[in-house]
Amino acid sequence: MPTILGQNQYGKAENRVVRITRDGDTHHIKDLNVSVALSGEMDDVHYSGSNAHVLPTDTTKNTVFAFAKEHGIESAEQFGIHLARHFVTSQEPIKTARIRIEEYAWERIATSDANSRFIGSDEVKHSFVRKNQEIRTAQITFDGEKWQVISGLKDLTVMNSTNSEFWGYVKDKYTTLKEAYDRILATDVSARWRYNWTSDEQRVPNWEKSYEQARKHMLHAFAETYSLSLQQTLYQMGSRIINNRSEIDEIRFSLPNNHHFLVDLEPFGLKNDTADGAVYFAADRPYGLIEGTVLRDGVEPQIPVDMTNL
Repeated sequence: MPTILGQNQYGKAENRVVRITRDGDTHHIKDLNVSVALSGEMDDVHYSGSNAHVLPTDTTKNTVFAFAKEHGIESAEQFGIHLARHFVTSQEPIKTARIRIEEYAWERIATSDANSRFIGSDEVKHSFVRKNQEIRTAQITFDGEKWQVISGLKDLTVMNSTNSEFWGYVKDKYTTLKEAYDRILATDVSARWRYNWTSDEQRVPNWEKSYEQARKHMLHAFAETYSLSLQQTLYQMGSRIINNRSEIDEIRFSLPNNHHFLVDLEPFGLKNDTADGAVYFAADRPYGLIEGTVLRDGVEPQIPVDMTNL
């Protein structure tokens, strides 16, 4: 039975790039994991093995590092835009470039007030500690005419120790879960949001400010929502971002419900009531997984339902 070639792409994945910028004694870090995927007129290399249209993946790796020096890294999004534009405009067979980036945050180590003179300075500005918070993400796709920028974050762990309930749900013969009127709500937020910037003719968003503000509104909504379900909280988080950030049209969440179960302490003659301060068992699995997209009215969704590789 005859076969034909379907969708295909190639590139160099997970290029670990660290750029240090020096402003006198003060240093700044940008720490990225960059993956390049290129597609276009690649039939021959699959059918006959001809590499005439193939830009080596090693070259794409070298380009990432060279661009980090040549252009700097203003933001993950802007760096991805530089790379995507270069690959599409410099190589005729390449029609689409997709750049995926993870950014790892560092913060400056505050030195003690005691005595740092033994190292020759009253204030240290070149030492950092890796933040054990979220990983920032960005995916930039360019087809020679239109851009798509999807930014986001993952592994942002949040918790409300009260102001969360769960009751009134469907029950059948397999239901054992008790209704809760004062529970812990905890999750590891994975979110991706899509910008409505698609053309060089449009004003480019301030990527750094937009990320900071989207994160802020997300956290405020989580904290300020009296939650009757994680689904309700998801919708409030997405709505808060879209209502406050005009450059964002769509946001998708994947939220595991990190269950905290009240421990039965009655065998030891102890009450374990939430009103008095309770002890919980933090279960890592299995977990409920709540996913959903929030859109600006009139906008068609474009973020994939499965964000596993986004």
